Amino acid sequence: MSEMGQRPVPAPFTFHGGIHPPENKALTRDRPIRVMPLQPRYVLPLHMHIGAAARAVVKVGDRVGKGQVLAQATDFVSASVHAPTSGTIVDISPQPIAHPGGLSAPSILLEADGDDVWAERMAPWVDYQDISPAQLRGRLREAGIVGLGGAVFPTAAKMATGQAAVRTLILNGAECEPYITCDDRLMREQPAEILRGAAIAMHMIGAERCLIGIEDNKPEALAALQSASRSDPRFEVYSVPTRYPAGGEKQLIKVLTNIEVPRGHRAIEYGLLCLNVATVAAIHRAVTLGEPMLDRIVTVTGEGIARPENLQVRIGTLMSDVVAEAGGYRSGVDRLIMGGPMMGFALHGDEVPVVKATNCLLALRPQDRPAEPAPQPCIRCSLCAEACPADLLPQQLYWYARAKQFDRVVEYHLFDCIECGVCSAVCPSHLPLVDYYRYAKTEVWAREREKSKASQARERFEFRNERLERIKSEREAALNKKRQALAAKTAAATDDASAAPAASDAFGTHKPAPHGAEAPASMDAAVEAARARAKARREALDADRAAANEQPQVRSQQESISESDPP
Repeated sequence: MSEMGQRPVPAPFTFHGGIHPPENKALTRDRPIRVMPLQPRYVLPLHMHIGAAARAVVKVGDRVGKGQVLAQATDFVSASVHAPTSGTIVDISPQPIAHPGGLSAPSILLEADGDDVWAERMAPWVDYQDISPAQLRGRLREAGIVGLGGAVFPTAAKMATGQAAVRTLILNGAECEPYITCDDRLMREQPAEILRGAAIAMHMIGAERCLIGIEDNKPEALAALQSASRSDPRFEVYSVPTRYPAGGEKQLIKVLTNIEVPRGHRAIEYGLLCLNVATVAAIHRAVTLGEPMLDRIVTVTGEGIARPENLQVRIGTLMSDVVAEAGGYRSGVDRLIMGGPMMGFALHGDEVPVVKATNCLLALRPQDRPAEPAPQPCIRCSLCAEACPADLLPQQLYWYARAKQFDRVVEYHLFDCIECGVCSAVCPSHLPLVDYYRYAKTEVWAREREKSKASQARERFEFRNERLERIKSEREAALNKKRQALAAKTAAATDDASAAPAASDAFGTHKPAPHGAEAPASMDAAVEAARARAKARREALDADRAAANEQPQVRSQQESISESDPP
């Protein structure tokens, strides 16, 4: 048994920057996970993950069972949506969702029947070692598994490593965001499930070892995972210094391995793959139990909540119902945040559904959060640069974003920003720096989309022109071919006609000319004969008409003569 298998050891390295904000985890860290009761209705957005939205495969009026697929993944980077309980589909339409802008999105409304009856479940694969990695990825895709650490990237796509050789799986149990304790409780209560899910993931990617990083402010979680992994030397449990944002993927990799993933590169290029502890627990349930992703653990907390706790909530549950289950709001609450105070965002209301990314609902009163002074001009103190865990120059990004010089913000590595909020937290001028970065990212993405559309339109136009030119060339070639054939035929006929006099017999008579040579002369003679016949017919008709006119005149004269003669 390795030394790593006996006790957790401090992480050997560190990362640049970071801060230590007030943790505020005591509200819920000692509250066990409680399963939230069944609710009468659920709202299931078709797009609650990174990538393409799922496509609804049910219609209004359909009765569905628990775990049944309601919306199918439509792309490689996509995830299916399942019924959290049995019931009836009552509507498929845009519904309000958890979004900073208060947007609506296409959603499926499910009215629960209260029976909670399963549909046909996926077959459990207890002996996962006998299942190929491709089949296991298919199972994760079928089960709608996504990353539960915040990114909600479809796990099946993330684990399609291709030809990359992944030697190390890293489990992220840092949970560095203030107030949030859902992963802490999961590690304390379900360490065996986490390790089984990690073992399945290692089998899928061919990893040889698994490094587990947990902040040192979670001693019970460290002890639980250490005890559960004691008999398996592949697992190494490390205590990570409590410093926000130690849970960032690149930051945790640096702390555990001293590998700094460069800008523009991915961890997989260095033989590393990072998954959240809740994600591997979901992998375990999907593979060994045959359960799709129907629920997740949500920390319901903040000084504005009557009874803060960790709830196991079904996806699609309205946040108003979740808050009510935690005792409701205290008096004076004016802000409900999805996520933590650093990286979360304020909601426009609580009549929106819990989605796969909802790890925390944080209710705050004005007195529970720091005052928000009016922003002042940047004094270029560089505190933001010193604290930035991505080692960026936040002040330069701010100036360029404010000036709408989006090419410059890209040059200064805007997209390496993880939006952790450290720069805003330390800024003495109280500038909303992360808001500027999000705005700049949105503008850059919009411009890239426009460029892509213009490029596609240009390609379609050029393809159309090439097609028309090709058709025109083919037609001209065919016409030229016909012209050449006709010219050759005419030349042959002319040669035959000029050679005809030499074919006369001894009596001066000519042999009949070929049909092609005599055809023009015969045609002219026929035309002249037709004209002559037509002329003769006209003359005969005129003569008949003249004769018919003369007969009445003769009869009239005869009658006049007979009347004038005496009897």
